[in-house]
Amino acid sequence: MSAVIDKIKAVATQASTAQHGPELMGPSEYRYDPLRSEKVSIYQPDQPGLKFPGQPVFDDVKLERQYRKERLVGACRAFARANFSYGFAGHLTIRDPEHPELYWTNPMAVHFRQVKVSNLILCDHKGQVVEGDYALNRAGFVLHAAVHEAHPDILAMCHAHTTYGTAFAALGKPLAPISQDAAAFFEDHTLITDEAGQVAVEEGAGPKVADWFKGVKAAIHQNHGLFSASRHSIEAAAFWFMALERCCHQQLMVEATGVTPKLVPADKCRYSREHVGSEYIGWLHFQTIWNDLVRSEPDMFD
Repeated sequence: MSAVIDKIKAVATQASTAQHGPELMGPSEYRYDPLRSEKVSIYQPDQPGLKFPGQPVFDDVKLERQYRKERLVGACRAFARANFSYGFAGHLTIRDPEHPELYWTNPMAVHFRQVKVSNLILCDHKGQVVEGDYALNRAGFVLHAAVHEAHPDILAMCHAHTTYGTAFAALGKPLAPISQDAAAFFEDHTLITDEAGQVAVEEGAGPKVADWFKGVKAAIHQNHGLFSASRHSIEAAAFWFMALERCCHQQLMVEATGVTPKLVPADKCRYSREHVGSEYIGWLHFQTIWNDLVRSEPDMFD
């Protein structure tokens, strides 16, 4: 493991000191080109030459690592803007592209608003910090490490103690398809009842929760709160977490009226989920947040 740590540190130093073109830096805007990239969504334009977000493809692992770290910071800043902070609670993770058994996460007891590239920490599935100066959130390690280890396809995860998600989790039921927004989670989220309400600081709690994440992008942990998981990107995980919190808020408001809501039929839910609930769409939604963060919070890249 020490050899892996030394290699990552050396590559990180090289990445930070190398002179890259603007297309490789954090503030740059990658663009989708329909003449060069495969279309994966109806929202992508067929007409070439238009400004539209694109996903970079890397042939250099150090650049991909830097990209992932920057987007992880952006996700933390987005959570700060959404008022998802609650003391030291909340943890976001993304796998390292070269060493997928390791993952980057936000430092313990640092406000989401103060997270930056320089204070991220790199951890293993045993809860050891292998790069960085800060400690690891114990609860974050127990749950996230267990999910990452059990599901090699999951690249990123998000969790925070939010107001509406925590309130809705107390009801012990899944989200209802009351809107197009909620339809994005139709048959794509789960209700976790294991370890409900008990803080996950013992390692045995992690595997019990991890089993529930197979094939879904989000989870409601009863008496605890919300989780999101992405096989695509930290941006998708972050946006779908924010979207799930919003849907919980909406359903609580509707239920407070005492009127039984009209539900979206299953076939229409599946159609909407296909077009507005994919991992790519979550990533695309997040680009609006990312571009604003780049312009308004440049200290992210410190």
